[in-house]
This record gives sequence, structure tokens and C-alpha cells, in this order.
Amino acid sequence: MIDSHTHLDHCDQTPAQLVGAADAAGVSKIVTIGMDGLGCRTALAHAEEFPQVFAAVGRHPNSATGFDDGDLAEIAALAAHPRCVAIGETGLDYYRQSAPHADQMRAFIAQIELARETGKPLIIHTRAAADDTIAALTRHAEGVRVLLHCFSMPERVQECLSYDWWFSFAGNVTYPKAHELRAAAQRIPLNRLLVETDAPYLTPQLVRKQRNEPAFVVHTAAAVAAERGISYEDFEVAVERTAAELFGW
Repeated sequence: MIDSHTHLDHCDQTPAQLVGAADAAGVSKIVTIGMDGLGCRTALAHAEEFPQVFAAVGRHPNSATGFDDGDLAEIAALAAHPRCVAIGETGLDYYRQSAPHADQMRAFIAQIELARETGKPLIIHTRAAADDTIAALTRHAEGVRVLLHCFSMPERVQECLSYDWWFSFAGNVTYPKAHELRAAAQRIPLNRLLVETDAPYLTPQLVRKQRNEPAFVVHTAAAVAAERGISYEDFEVAVERTAAELFGW
């Protein structure tokens, strides 16, 4: 199984403990995400240390205040690292209001263009900003491989499917009240579908009293497989094939 989105540097355990537990659970690859300059460099360091770990580098919308050409140049330099497989996470977050909307959009569009220039997929964070996120992607991201991380727009799933984007579901798809998310997970073609932890956040229901970690992606995967009416083994093969196609490892 693949954990397509995690934050090793935010978890309580050491990276070695996290990777070891994931390996024991059958998680063969992990993509750890940088959200600012330090986080990106840390993600790349973890990817250098552990062969199962790959990195994404970018500027999270909540860290986009004052985003300028220097910030973009830093991300571009880090993206040249051979262990970097994606740009992001980037996008728009109108829920926390941590950065001005104009700065978020400037950082978002710049990273879309960087993904196009590098040929790497673009990892999208969107919260309380669905309209502007989709509009920016449709306007600027044609030809870019787009991954909607922690997919949270089930009411827009058909629209998103029309653009051939990729979708990743986190542990919240397992929550008892997440009926619309589970219905959306059923509609997405297997060759566009991934799972993630977003650890240490969004722990799957089965282990919800614990802080999330990459090993727990297997619980989300099992829930999505069951919802789709296929075996875990068949779903695992599909996820690993899709991740390889998207990330190019």
C-alpha cells in the first residue's frame, strides 16, 4: 500500500519509528510533504535517509504570506532534488485565514507553473475555497497532473472527474457520518484513486484514539476497498499502479 500524503516531521514518533511501523504494516512507499522552506528541506532529508520515503516540496496556503519570486526560486531549487516527486501542497485555504487570499493565489498560480515546468504532479490543498480552487485549476493547470489531496468536495466530484484529476482520500472517509465522501470514493476510476493519512491528522475511525501515522493508511484503504466491493489485495495493486503512474517512481 502507498501513503500518498503524510507529514513525518509533524508526527510524535521519530521518522525511523514511523517508517518501520509502516513497513511492518505493508506500506511500501510514503510521500512526505513540505509546507514551507524548512519543512521542504526536512522532507527531502527524510527521503534521502529512507528508501521508502519520497518528498513533495511547496508552499502551503497557510504559509503563503508575502510569497514572492525568492520563495518560488527556493521551491524550484528544492524540486530539482532526485527524491522530489511532486510540487505542493499548494492551493487555497479560506477556513483558517492564516494568509491573505491574494498571497495564497499568487503562490498557488506560481506553483502550478512550476509543476508544468518540472513535469511533476501538483498536490492540492483546498479548504472552504472550492470555487476559487477549481476556477484557478481550470484556468491555469491544463496539462498539469493534479492530485486533490484529502478530497473534501464530494458535491463537486463529477465536475472534478471531468478534468481527469487524481483523488486521494484520508482517514475522514472512514468516519460514520462521511456518507457523501464514501459515495464519492465509489465513483472515481481506480486509475485515479489514491489513499493517504495526512498524518498526524485525520486518524482512521478504527484507531481514532491515536495520533495518525503512515502505517494507518491500511485502515483507510481497507474501508475504501470494502465500499467499492473489491478485495483489499486488488485495491492495493490498483493503488500502487496509480501511484507509480502519477509520481513516476
